[in-house]
Amino acid sequence: MKTILKILGIIIVLVILYAVYAMLAFSKDYHFERSVVINAPKEKVWEHVGSTKAFNTWNPFIKPDKNIVITYSGTSGEVGDSYSWKGNEDVGEGEQTVTASVPNEKSTSKLHFIKPFEGDATANFILTPEGNGTKVTWTMDNELNTMMKLMKPMMDSQMGKTFDQGLADLKKLAEQ
Repeated sequence: MKTILKILGIIIVLVILYAVYAMLAFSKDYHFERSVVINAPKEKVWEHVGSTKAFNTWNPFIKPDKNIVITYSGTSGEVGDSYSWKGNEDVGEGEQTVTASVPNEKSTSKLHFIKPFEGDATANFILTPEGNGTKVTWTMDNELNTMMKLMKPMMDSQMGKTFDQGLADLKKLAEQ
């Protein structure tokens, strides 16, 4: 019994130390990005990232809910192009609006998450020539609250998997 209590005590102390470390060491500014080189000209790649409707044909964040409700507004492919979504607990609820666009080069969007957690983020798709193809860099920036700082290692892992899945799907579409 003493051994079990010692092990439990050690685990509790380690959790507390990690929490203190995370709160002090992890920045509140969070940046995540992934890139892929697609064997297609940037004009063809832009067809799949230049509007919210095009993005949602391969958006990995909405795939966990086959019954997601998406409502589009604004002019497709232009500043103000937006969509809102309502999905299951895996997808949540929110909205994304294009705030800046340089056709065939860069699209910037503001994301507003409503459920499961309230928050805001900025996402970018940056297209640059790379050999005979196009390098696509997908970024997301936001501010982490204390609870999110504690979950940062899990966030990095999940974001990596999701971004990689999305970019692989984008590559397949654009290379057809």
